[in-house]
Amino acid sequence: MGLFGMTRSYFHLHLVSDATGETLIAVSRAVAAQYQGVASIEHVYPFVRSLAQLNRAITEIEAAPGVVLYTLVDNQLIGRLEDACHVISSPCLSVLQPIFSLFQAYLGTVSISRPGAQHMLNADYFKRIDALNFTMLHDDGQLPENLEQADVVLLGISRTSKTPTSIYLANRGIKTANVPMVPNVSLPSSILELQTPLIVGLVASAERIVQIRQNRLLALNADQETSYVDRMAVAEEVAFSRRLYAQNGWPVIDVTRRSIEETAAAIIDLYKEHKLKFIAQS
Repeated sequence: MGLFGMTRSYFHLHLVSDATGETLIAVSRAVAAQYQGVASIEHVYPFVRSLAQLNRAITEIEAAPGVVLYTLVDNQLIGRLEDACHVISSPCLSVLQPIFSLFQAYLGTVSISRPGAQHMLNADYFKRIDALNFTMLHDDGQLPENLEQADVVLLGISRTSKTPTSIYLANRGIKTANVPMVPNVSLPSSILELQTPLIVGLVASAERIVQIRQNRLLALNADQETSYVDRMAVAEEVAFSRRLYAQNGWPVIDVTRRSIEETAAAIIDLYKEHKLKFIAQS
């Protein structure tokens, strides 16, 4: 029947980090998503770098025992946390230690144990910031004259997740512009002349787009009697976008059942191939 029996559908999840806690949050949510009907109540303790800070976290763990995950690298803090968890019978695990062990075995050297080392201001960090700035300035068809400077240009009709996908890619250091396809409005002529960027067309089923658009109009208290949510009109928008992509040989990604992360991963694969081809032709 499992740890929670048949009545309990939640558990306390304590995430103790010497940095922002983003790694723990991402890993724990990826695992928790595999358990249907069981929700975690997250308690996040970021930037824990002293015994005083750790003891405050331990006090909360004692008040609501549950699973404890950590990304600490200070051995004194690790020992204190594991001892406390043993006393209150809360399972405790270092998320990074198995990876540290694997790297050490392969590389033949030990880690340097720097708290928050993954967030250092290095060249990759500034590349992501530059990509985010570019992406925000080139959202929703802005500054079309600068599209040649993009790494990726996303096209799609309204509600095909262009903006959130662009931001996700920017967080991976990819300068991304997105351009909407609007009925009876021509795309900027510069798009057909682009040489460097990868151009990707996004599509979704008409049913899905209508659903999202209807929710959008409801949130805005707007009139629902419009071609914006008309099933036939939307189907024509989708068909037109597909024809345009095919005419220009642009790769197409159907986002109907894809998450933003899945869409971005597919685009990143296409971008890697595009870069290799571009380098080979240069």
